[in-house]
Amino acid sequence: MDLRPGGVLVRLVTVTDDYYGLTERHLELARRVSALARAHGLTADPSGMRTVQVTLDALVLPEVVPFWRAVLGYEDRAGGDEDLIDPLRRGAAFSFQRTGTPRSGRNRIHVDVWGPHDEAGARIAAALAAGGRIVNDADAPSNVVLADPEGDEVCVGVAGPPEA
Repeated sequence: MDLRPGGVLVRLVTVTDDYYGLTERHLELARRVSALARAHGLTADPSGMRTVQVTLDALVLPEVVPFWRAVLGYEDRAGGDEDLIDPLRRGAAFSFQRTGTPRSGRNRIHVDVWGPHDEAGARIAAALAAGGRIVNDADAPSNVVLADPEGDEVCVGVAGPPEA
């Protein structure tokens, strides 16, 4: 829970030795928190919700991951050694993708932005209006790859089901 003058952010995530992510229990708890907020005259603003992850392409993960683990002071994400998370849950997660050949003409580090299903379209539209372009929308609406005017990429993904 993050309390600030402009609002309250409640983030639910399970981190254990073998799991990192949301559970069915989180959905029910989120509904209960929202109901309590409404009972006190507060309204939810899902447009502010997002999770940011930095993704790096690497040829040899066992050589690259330890460097980032050390420099960030992060720990392995539950269930694997290809993702790193901030042990205090403050900073963006780092994920590592295996790549067979070095990329030329494309960045090897990109940002993933995950948000509520119903907010992805607005976030993508705003990025396009700000000079971005769609690189790949084959997996839309669950994931759309955008690029800034210089070609640096970001993946905009959705978390959770569409609101009914």
